[in-house]
Amino acid sequence: MNLFFIFSAEYLFIAPIIILGAYFIHQPRASWLRLALFAVPAGLLTWIFGLIANHVYVDPRPFVVDHFIPLISHTSDNGFPSDHTLLAAAFAAVGMYWNKWLGTVLWIITGIIAVARVYVGVHHPLDVLASILFALIAVSAWHWILARRTKNKMRHSF
Repeated sequence: MNLFFIFSAEYLFIAPIIILGAYFIHQPRASWLRLALFAVPAGLLTWIFGLIANHVYVDPRPFVVDHFIPLISHTSDNGFPSDHTLLAAAFAAVGMYWNKWLGTVLWIITGIIAVARVYVGVHHPLDVLASILFALIAVSAWHWILARRTKNKMRHSF
């Protein structure tokens, strides 16, 4: 069981990148720009939220606080938020806007990553939950901005 969590904590974050990338490539070329103009800024916004949060709130990693050796080697830096979970959640949130089934699969992977990061001892539950929340807020905010911009363009074209 430990091997599953170790693998998930260290390497599973690559799966959402591959899955969403494959989905992107298999879309008609005409929709590539739309998908990219949604995914890239949404991802950057998510990363910025995580970067700001990392500087605003300090949460020492569980193995530092409780003095144990985690199942994976890790630096003893600030654990807030979880970068692995943040990345996976950003991909899941973006995927959900394009395809519900795809998004659901990506959210399941994100959940596994989040649980694994806590299980191996490198994050507290707050770190992974905050990562998921930041991704949801950032991607939803970007979606709202694009929807509002599109609505305003339509209004001014008449």
